[in-house]
Amino acid sequence: AATASSTGLVGAAVFAEVLAVERVGLDDDFFALGGNSLIATQVVSRLGAALDTQVPVRSIFESPTVQSLARAIESEVGTGARRALTARTRPDSVPLSMAQQRMWFLSQFDPTSAVNNIPVAIRLSGSIDVDALTNAVHDVLARHEILRTVYPEVDGRGHQVVLGTAEAGVTVVVDDVDESSIEQALRDFVSAGFDVTRAVPVRIRILRVSETEHVLAFVAHHIAADGFSMGPLTRDVMVAYTARAAGENPQWAPLPVQYADYALWQREVLGSEDDPDSPLAKQLAYWTTALAGAPAQLDLATDRPRPAVASYRGAAYNFSIDEALQSNIARAARANNATNFMVVHTALAVLLGAMAGTDDVTIGTPVAGRGDADLDELVGMFVNTLALRTAVHPAATLREQLAAVREADLGAFGHADVPFERLVDELAPDRSQARHPIFQVMLTFQNLNRQTLALPGLSVEGIDLGSAFAKFDLQVTLWENTDDRGAPAGIDVQFDYATDLFEESSMASLGRRLVRVLHALTDTPDGVVGDIDILEEGERTRVLEDWNATAHEVDPGATLVSLFETRVVESPDNTATSFLDDRVTYREFSERVNALARLLIAEGVGPETVVATAMRRSIDMLTGIYAVLAA
Repeated sequence: AATASSTGLVGAAVFAEVLAVERVGLDDDFFALGGNSLIATQVVSRLGAALDTQVPVRSIFESPTVQSLARAIESEVGTGARRALTARTRPDSVPLSMAQQRMWFLSQFDPTSAVNNIPVAIRLSGSIDVDALTNAVHDVLARHEILRTVYPEVDGRGHQVVLGTAEAGVTVVVDDVDESSIEQALRDFVSAGFDVTRAVPVRIRILRVSETEHVLAFVAHHIAADGFSMGPLTRDVMVAYTARAAGENPQWAPLPVQYADYALWQREVLGSEDDPDSPLAKQLAYWTTALAGAPAQLDLATDRPRPAVASYRGAAYNFSIDEALQSNIARAARANNATNFMVVHTALAVLLGAMAGTDDVTIGTPVAGRGDADLDELVGMFVNTLALRTAVHPAATLREQLAAVREADLGAFGHADVPFERLVDELAPDRSQARHPIFQVMLTFQNLNRQTLALPGLSVEGIDLGSAFAKFDLQVTLWENTDDRGAPAGIDVQFDYATDLFEESSMASLGRRLVRVLHALTDTPDGVVGDIDILEEGERTRVLEDWNATAHEVDPGATLVSLFETRVVESPDNTATSFLDDRVTYREFSERVNALARLLIAEGVGPETVVATAMRRSIDMLTGIYAVLAA
């Protein structure tokens, strides 16, 4: 039987490997070492493989030190890990992975759309060997099957067909451009869509500005890559170019598995949703319960009405959170056995709930889906989207609200294998083209190391391609920065927003409000959610006084009836009131009022007589009220 000490040694080794730290002791805390929700899923996957068991992600949050985690799982050691991910014998037809399935269906709606393109552009300054770079790119294509895979339709479903490097038809085009044309050339390059059923959805281009200035541009459809793929892709291009520039072949170990192996393994491990005891069926049951009755749309105030069909046009607004608040976020997370993501998620949910006037807020977030160590070096589409539903309790303390968010997030991270598109089919089958299904706001923590490309003899600089597309009403992305000593150095925040709906000024205001809620959450955790003041300086006066300034000078001797009669004389042919398609002028309305008033007088109505009116909202109702006053 495994002991806590032997399990602890394995745990310490896994912590050190995944967190990239040299030494880890038994008392070291996962979160204090820089762990987060994303890395937690990698740790539990690797612990499970090393100890022949399955470790739930919740365990690491409830027992975050190496020793406490070892004690929590020692009795489960040897009870059976998930089936190992290994290279598989390929069937005649290789299915899509679950994440690819979603991308394949989305691409069928509009193959010309670039909204699911993943672009990268890098400026290379110095003496470049274009032939070596071209050969290096072909080396990377040969190394990763996913970069030469096409997805034809068979019986209404997409399948993976891996092509040979030459057969794939992915060429490196070298184009001469002037400096002033780079931005437009890149925009055109990344904005063209892919028909993934007909051709490999990867394009590569080198823009030659001069003999010493080049831009390497790469774009792939999301079915073939995700944001996390840029790490292995960057590393492989560096290794291959360095070798080719020296006249050699790249010396790298073959990849233990390819993406098609992962797709086959994923279906084996998760089983069929028709089997109620399969992991997939159990996870689907969790989500249908968790999201039952959730509002279909978060109704934030917009600057423009929502169009019937979203254009996906977007823009970006950037701001920073200072290192003091960053430190306080980390401190609040540790004090509540949570992560920085959970603290920001709490603040965002509270803010959106207040802005939209709701206590039921669902926010999306991506999960990397790369738990197994063999996936670290693989390019591919592994990411999934989770819908995090939060009940915002105005009477709760902020500490209690954070605990509720933590619990909801842990539940979601523990059921992260069901593809989001499958949830949409189950929960929102009636698609709207006006909004993203289930949630319209996405929260993303980019807490992986930013990749840097280093090539011999070249100065390398990434090019910001901007944010021309918006898949959601709002995507909130945070990058945590640290200095050379690992101390907090501020958080960069980017709001990618739909320009169909919002102006930049609204995003600037929303950013200031988010910072205000984060300060409240970290400074006064025992404060009440409903007491947080999200109004900016001057807004309270504007709302309560300026907008409410309805004072209007009138003749103190006038009555409502005399004021009305004056208006009839001044504007007899203007519209007095309308209801549905019916409109009446002041003259017509006066005639109706006076006729009814005479009838009321004939019935004995006079000053101080109480007359009740009981009818539905209509022009007749107004006629009755004015007639009573006139009588």
